[in-house]
Amino acid sequence: MHYNDRLAMPHPILLEARQVAPNQIVMMYDKRTDLASATTISNYWIRSNMESPTGIASVGMGDALTAANSIRPEMGMITPADHTGMRFVMTFRGNAVPGILYVVLPCFVNLEGMAGYMGANWGPSSRNAFIGM
Repeated sequence: MHYNDRLAMPHPILLEARQVAPNQIVMMYDKRTDLASATTISNYWIRSNMESPTGIASVGMGDALTAANSIRPEMGMITPADHTGMRFVMTFRGNAVPGILYVVLPCFVNLEGMAGYMGANWGPSSRNAFIGM
């Protein structure tokens, strides 16, 4: 399969990410996900509106998303919130900074039973930004 084909593959889209505790975010996808890719923390980036990453963020506003600045396992983990394959809880070792804008940016999350998607899992209708509390 060519790289462009992997970008055009059907894939889940993040519908919503919301903070539910100082160190937790609940995320909901539009379709059932492949649990292995959805719970791999390095498939996620969190951007803050500060120049450099702040709080739970792995990238600042001007940074490109790279493998080196994804969320690392020592920063936190992702677990299923239920048995739907669509809802997940991201728990961090540190807390979000109150008043900072955060944007959750998942990539490479596959549909249930599929593998190989190489693109972003958010879109124009994703509610993937929140203000830290």
